[in-house]
Amino acid sequence: MSLFGALREQLNDAAETFAGSPGALSEILTGMVDDVDRALGERLEIFPVCHHSPASALAMARRLREKQPQVIYLELCEDLRPLLDELRTCKLPVALQAFATDLDGFPESWGPLSVVAPITEASAEYQAIAYALDTPGVELVLVDRSSDHVFQWHPREEPGRPAEEAGLHGDAVGVEIGDLRPRFAELEEHLLHHGKVRHWSEWWDQYVEQPLSGADYDTYRQVMVLIGSLFRRLRPHDSAKLDRDEDRERYMWTRMREHLAATGADPERCLYVCGAFHAVSRVEEFGLDATRTDFDISPRTATNWLYGLIPSSHSAIEAQFGLAPGSVSIAAATYAKAVTRGGVKPYALKGQPSSKRPAKAKPAAPLVPADQLTGFLSRPPERDPLDEAELLGWCVDIVRLARRNGYLSSTADAIAVYETSILLAGIRGRARPTPYDFQDAAVTCIEKDTVPGRRDVRRLCEILLGGDRIGEVGYQSLPPLAQDVFERLEPLGFDMKKRAVHRVLLDLNATPELRPCSQLLWVLRRLMPDDHAVRPIMGSKQLGERSIQESWDVALGHHQRALIELGYEGVTVEQVLEQRLRRSVWEPKATAADALQAVEEAILFLGGRRVADELGARAVDLLAAERSVDDAPDVLRRIRRLLAHYRASEPALPEWCERFVTTGYAQYCTLLPTAFVAEDVGVRQVAAMLGFLSSMESLALSLGCDRAQLELAVRQSHPETPGKIALLWAAQFQLGVLAIADLRERCAELLDNPLVVPSFPQYLSGFVQALEAAPALTPFVVEVISGAFAKLPDRVLLPWLPTLIETLRKEAPELVPILIREAGRTFPATLAAVDAWVAPWERAPGDGPGVRTAPAAVTGGPVAELLAAHPAPSDAVAALLGCEGGWAPLGSGDAAPGAAPEVAALLARHPSAADALAGVLCAAGKG
Repeated sequence: MSLFGALREQLNDAAETFAGSPGALSEILTGMVDDVDRALGERLEIFPVCHHSPASALAMARRLREKQPQVIYLELCEDLRPLLDELRTCKLPVALQAFATDLDGFPESWGPLSVVAPITEASAEYQAIAYALDTPGVELVLVDRSSDHVFQWHPREEPGRPAEEAGLHGDAVGVEIGDLRPRFAELEEHLLHHGKVRHWSEWWDQYVEQPLSGADYDTYRQVMVLIGSLFRRLRPHDSAKLDRDEDRERYMWTRMREHLAATGADPERCLYVCGAFHAVSRVEEFGLDATRTDFDISPRTATNWLYGLIPSSHSAIEAQFGLAPGSVSIAAATYAKAVTRGGVKPYALKGQPSSKRPAKAKPAAPLVPADQLTGFLSRPPERDPLDEAELLGWCVDIVRLARRNGYLSSTADAIAVYETSILLAGIRGRARPTPYDFQDAAVTCIEKDTVPGRRDVRRLCEILLGGDRIGEVGYQSLPPLAQDVFERLEPLGFDMKKRAVHRVLLDLNATPELRPCSQLLWVLRRLMPDDHAVRPIMGSKQLGERSIQESWDVALGHHQRALIELGYEGVTVEQVLEQRLRRSVWEPKATAADALQAVEEAILFLGGRRVADELGARAVDLLAAERSVDDAPDVLRRIRRLLAHYRASEPALPEWCERFVTTGYAQYCTLLPTAFVAEDVGVRQVAAMLGFLSSMESLALSLGCDRAQLELAVRQSHPETPGKIALLWAAQFQLGVLAIADLRERCAELLDNPLVVPSFPQYLSGFVQALEAAPALTPFVVEVISGAFAKLPDRVLLPWLPTLIETLRKEAPELVPILIREAGRTFPATLAAVDAWVAPWERAPGDGPGVRTAPAAVTGGPVAELLAAHPAPSDAVAALLGCEGGWAPLGSGDAAPGAAPEVAALLARHPSAADALAGVLCAAGKG
């Protein structure tokens, strides 16, 4: 008869009594006993655990001191083994991480791939790791599937990402070591309802953690295997996750048999640590005596995996694995309390702040199988006595913490919380209030209608019972890039490794030796995704600017994970930035604007010409291949800025800049007629194209382009929308095809047509955006807007104004200040001058100031004779500037006295300039 024969008969009789027949219920109950019997009868001792369970950690510490195993097989990704030695320098909790950005064998949409396995002090796996690493002659073997197989076995849709609250773990896929939770929703709901608890973490703490925290090893092991069997048998059998779980179990047993065959280790001196769910596996490969099957482990893909440690936290673990908020902190407090009370001496890695050298253990007594499960299930649970001192301490501390956070709490509230905690525990059938009972009582007695601060009472209870402990990765375990960053920031005088926000003030004129630190901070600002890690308060980094003083908020210690993941990409931040810039311009969706932005960043953050020239050459290729002008405004803005930078800092333009200008000139001339009529191309894009062609024209012509290209493109353009029609008129004016008088006439016709007046703001928007290409039109645009305001009646103007304002704000916000400055020069500056003021475009020739008139006679001389002999250039300039009038007859000899009284009066009032000029000329003549 088996060890649990009596228990099997009792459960079978109970099934017949309550179900009426030994059907499905009897099969489940007796099958659970069979699972326990099978797991405990295996030659390789199986240690079942639950994820971050204090009871599992305590039982593991006891068993390790008794058994002293020589080989420990641990359910953890086998390729994470080298990281375990780095845990000595870390402050737990931390997470082991495998990271991949260059994917080979996986869909590109999955990248970057990240796998994390968090480790806390209150966990059985940490006890096993600490024992194995600090005990000579003990081998620790990780037997779970590799990080590569985690994604190989994942369904071929994009992996689900956790909630944003995952925090330090980001969007990583978590490896659940010892996950133990019902995967049958109805079962979990039933347990929560009859257990009078709110969530699964509270049920587990009340009905599993507390009874097993002081139980002997046999009882712990049998109960955990029984729970694992229950959850396994009451789960949906058609789920894909079950198939992956069984593949993991085949993988682990295959790896363990391979290791035993290769090393010849004695199974009696080995220990297999896995989740209780996997301890009752029913796959064919289960056990050392299983027959060989056709299960083969597939090879890993060519994906390049990188490994490191990242900081973790209790809240990150809770969010990633679906635990209740505060449950991991409560578990840690329960574990610390059990250790303090004595009865077990846990293991800790040497070198960690809290580590102590474990006492020498006595040789283990042989494990004699005994049926502890029958007694555990048949006797009522022991009722823990009320720990009044602990509960009183909680009540006093929560009132003090609440007052500190703005609540009007008092000693009466502490008494109320104490009594309510005991009352709630009695209602729920508990002799001793749990942390969850205390939390509910505190919320009931202290929290009123509103929360005065950032934290509510429930959050204050979590802080009181342990808080959100955040781990740190030791300096020696950081990747070379992170160590290099901290070393280069040492001149600032702060310990950047600390979890604090450092306010850094830099006076770069007084301390120029700190400029490399400033440069590094700007590079980190560009690379790190979180704005709070490196945040500039004062100062900027742009082409043509150089900060004199800067102020920063630096919190690199608080954002270790982001800095560590940078270390997966390179050895220095400059190398990472260079790789990212190259990658960005060679992506399939990269545009010329993206490449120009990369050139700017290469100049700002990397210096030198090599990388910038390489990226610029790529920008030329992208521009030549583009068939869309969506990014034309961005291209124009960036190439103007780059040309200004190179003209100010270099003796000559780079070769790629010249090619970019000529390529852009030809490209935009070709696309201009189509863009004018295309419905999906906006006015802003066409204006940017014309701005490029106009502002780059002189350089393009000097490099061999033909102006006839632009003239033909403008002649072939036939727009139909108001804004683009205005742009075409501006382009014709810029080319000299359309005079300013013709423009005035066309605008006057538009205002006279009542059918066109509602759409006139779009014409104005086109004219305003045309200032990119024809800045000489600025006075004319002011004139047109002023004329519209003067001519339109109020019944038309008032509904028309909001449309005008909204159109200009949406389509040309950066050009409106140009119009305002021009209007400031045009209109009178004082209120008294308004009545006598006449608009320049309404003055007759010779009326009022500001009107250019030809003098009665022009004095002779070489300049006057040259202009008289060749009047065409002067006529063209006058027409361009809108000046009217004719040529005066050329006088002979000196000018008659008083021919230019204004000049004579000016020289009489300010003679110093003429005297200085005469002195210079006399000195030059004598020389």
